[in-house]
Amino acid sequence: MRRILVTGANKGIGFAIAERILEEAEDTIVFLGSRDPSRGEAAAERLRKADNNRAGRVHVVEIDVGSDESVERSVRDVEEACGSERLYGIVNNAGIGLGSDDLDSVLNVNTRGIWRVCKAFIPLLADGGRIVNVTSAAGPNFVATCSPEKQAFFKNPDITWKEIDAMMRECSAISGDTEAFSSLGLGDGSPYGLSKACANACTIHLARQFPQFIINSCTPGFISTDLTRQYEEQSGKRPEELGMKTPREGAGSAIFLLFGEPEGSGHYYGSDAKRSPLDRYRAPGTPPFTGD
Repeated sequence: MRRILVTGANKGIGFAIAERILEEAEDTIVFLGSRDPSRGEAAAERLRKADNNRAGRVHVVEIDVGSDESVERSVRDVEEACGSERLYGIVNNAGIGLGSDDLDSVLNVNTRGIWRVCKAFIPLLADGGRIVNVTSAAGPNFVATCSPEKQAFFKNPDITWKEIDAMMRECSAISGDTEAFSSLGLGDGSPYGLSKACANACTIHLARQFPQFIINSCTPGFISTDLTRQYEEQSGKRPEELGMKTPREGAGSAIFLLFGEPEGSGHYYGSDAKRSPLDRYRAPGTPPFTGD
């Protein structure tokens, strides 16, 4: 059985990823990560009721990716549940902050959360295992507004976590000061876009540091979830009128990176599961990115 941890899986895209894992690969067990254990249990029960054969294939794991202590506890829980078996995959889906101005919180979950989970769970991952970091097109869109120097930073194939962390600390020190961000070549300082650009950079670093695994990031696309609810309500339009897709559709690129044949490791993929650049938007259905 292939054991896969999905964080932020009690709703939205995370729930859809967990559901599609169970549907599309019968030899899988999902560790359904949820910050709120009661909501996690409710989500797990929904998955079990949909198919009686899933009764023993869904396990709830309480995990807040923004907390060192919570992640450490969750590792012990998963290790105990796995016994002598290893994990096949980790899907870092948990995220916050679309529209939020709280830079520290957004970076702590969206970027440091990925680092925290990978650092803790990689010792449980089998060689050849997969790590999928669910980021966003907001990352490349943010990088596109940066200076050439900062664009090179986010695309650097030799980037280190120390450099990424230093960048985030520098940004936290000027949070809310758009002029300061602009003077540093960091566009408008969008917390969400910055966090996703840093998450993609973290993916590059992890892939280089752990060549025994296949580690990539992807965008689910423009999806109707709790993260986009405020935008939908302000527009006064239905999700389909805004060109938004369902969480189930948004799970496609993550499922491909888990079970398909991606082009190596350390890359970023669009919502159509095609390689995409880190410094500009590539529309789904257009030719895949082929550069470095």
